[in-house]
Amino acid sequence: MRLYDDRAQRLYINTEERARFIAAAQTESPQQRAFALTLLHTGCRLSEARALTPASLQLDARLISIRSLKKRAIHHMREVPIPDELVTVLGALTNTPDCPLWHIRGAPVPRVTAYRWVKSVMATADITGAQACPKGLRHGYGIHAIKCGVPLNMLQKWLGHASMSTTAIYTNALGADELAIAERMW
Repeated sequence: MRLYDDRAQRLYINTEERARFIAAAQTESPQQRAFALTLLHTGCRLSEARALTPASLQLDARLISIRSLKKRAIHHMREVPIPDELVTVLGALTNTPDCPLWHIRGAPVPRVTAYRWVKSVMATADITGAQACPKGLRHGYGIHAIKCGVPLNMLQKWLGHASMSTTAIYTNALGADELAIAERMW
């Protein structure tokens, strides 16, 4: 895992892009807005978000239970805290308990459609480059958490990483993100 590609392009959304993404998500349909904000505020993978159902939500406790799909051999769940903004957006969705949160006529939203939803919000937010994808949101979540002082062990749990060394990659931010992390010391 890395935060920059072979051409030294950033693979995560930064603080300014995060704010633009949130604003752009407000212009989408309720289902698309909820999907985009879930990726942003939980750091889950696209496939993990697609697998969420109403039973995954604990809105009173401000938690989402996410099944870690990379750990296919075992049933591994992680609970990720969510902000009030996402609680409100998810609470407004109307779903039957046995229906996926994001669906088209009761069927789970196709992966390609979910990807297009994210790309649409990215385009509206004028986010371009290697970071303008669902993985950019996941990496951005990791960087944002480190900047906010979240301990690595909590971030590891929330992202569903098996190894702390995988999570520690988020401490390798550069530029303004590195400065924001360093400023916590001053």
